[in-house]
Amino acid sequence: MEVIYSIQNSILELSYLVASVLFILGLKKLSHPDTARAGNLWAAAGMAAAILFTVLFHKMDGKPIGNIGWILTALAIGSFIGWYASVKVKMTAMPQMVSIFNGMGGACAALISLMEFPHLQGNLVGEAHMFNGPAIAILLGLMIGSVSFAGSMIAFLKLDGRLGDVKNPTLRVINLTFLILLVVALVLIMLMEPVAGRNWPIYLFTLAALIYGVTFVMPIGGADMPVVISLLNSFTGVAAAMGGFLYSNQAMLTGGILVGSAGTILTILMCKAMNRSLINVIIGAFGGHEGVGTEATDKTVKEISLSDAAVLLSYSQKVYIVPGYGLAVAQAQHLCHELDTLLNGKGVEVKYAIHPVAGRMPGHMNVLLAEADVPYDKLVEMEDANNEMSNTDVVIVIGANDVVNPAAEDDPSSPIFGMPIIKAQDARNIIVMKRSMAAGYAAIPNNLFYHPKNRMLFGDAKATLQKLVAEIKSL
Repeated sequence: MEVIYSIQNSILELSYLVASVLFILGLKKLSHPDTARAGNLWAAAGMAAAILFTVLFHKMDGKPIGNIGWILTALAIGSFIGWYASVKVKMTAMPQMVSIFNGMGGACAALISLMEFPHLQGNLVGEAHMFNGPAIAILLGLMIGSVSFAGSMIAFLKLDGRLGDVKNPTLRVINLTFLILLVVALVLIMLMEPVAGRNWPIYLFTLAALIYGVTFVMPIGGADMPVVISLLNSFTGVAAAMGGFLYSNQAMLTGGILVGSAGTILTILMCKAMNRSLINVIIGAFGGHEGVGTEATDKTVKEISLSDAAVLLSYSQKVYIVPGYGLAVAQAQHLCHELDTLLNGKGVEVKYAIHPVAGRMPGHMNVLLAEADVPYDKLVEMEDANNEMSNTDVVIVIGANDVVNPAAEDDPSSPIFGMPIIKAQDARNIIVMKRSMAAGYAAIPNNLFYHPKNRMLFGDAKATLQKLVAEIKSL
């Protein structure tokens, strides 16, 4: 019997190693759109293998796992919900779904810690304290997972328009106070003498972490939201890694480390793209300061007709399209691709300038345009696109706002001053497609609207693109 257990344990450990390798290979394949689908499937296969072999071969006190029926039922329900949500979600609601799924990961890590803490206390009865590796893993997993869950739920409500930003300066003091209290409480709990059944300290600790998750995200809004989503994602990964340490589970540990490190790197890259430090994003969030230091000297707005826009585009040599969240709201990505295909047929070179924080989540515009089968080589990163702007005949801004706002370069009093932008103003002609003159998500007026080179093409992006395509076809 011991030989059988040994063989089964070896198979289980090997399955975790295989799952870890599949996670790493899957993440590597996600770095390019051509292999991203395969990367998702590889990582999913690794997770499926880890779950299957855990159910089959994991032993608790020498006995097989029980409650198989409940486990399979939970897996079936969760899989169906995940599949249904991903199939039905609209591209405009993708950031909200990412926030919810990320929050669920944090909640799972927190629940694991809540379940394991009483067991740890029971095993350490008689000891002077709980200052050890498992206690650190449990408490860190609980704190980070709770913050990730609560913060992700607030991010979901804000992205879905159900909750506004709270710009009260006292929240900064509250946040700092809660963070200090959480760190102090974590140390005090580990120094406590373990007593079986005394769980109230961990419940208070959980409540404080949840409150901190709420107050941490509440004041953050505007163009900072993609950074927050990425940061919360990294939190969830770190919390999952704590569970991997706790259970000595290589697959859980590797998955958590990959998510945590990837989310952290992405957060740093986006902060760099905004020319801001992470601390500045968290503490000094901008947005909601309309009219402060963003007034244009010349308020003259010029419009362009559909026929004039069609002629200008058709007889250009190079055209850049700058997509933004408004394109996703209008669900006009397919028409946008039809426009660039039509112009290509007339000998016009068409590319897309992608700002790192355009949209409501990291990579939002890349995913949106990939859905419309736009070739990946047409998507140009901000720095490379800016190098070509002076040789560009027309820049079409569709639904973007803050990422093309010249105030980031020429208005020191603007909240976004110093943030790198796509320099649409350097092109020979600018066409901005918008419903109105309203400010963007950062609630800052856009001086590009009043630029001498700019012409406004008002209307819903989908309807306007439809008419524009028809005009070009009729030339």
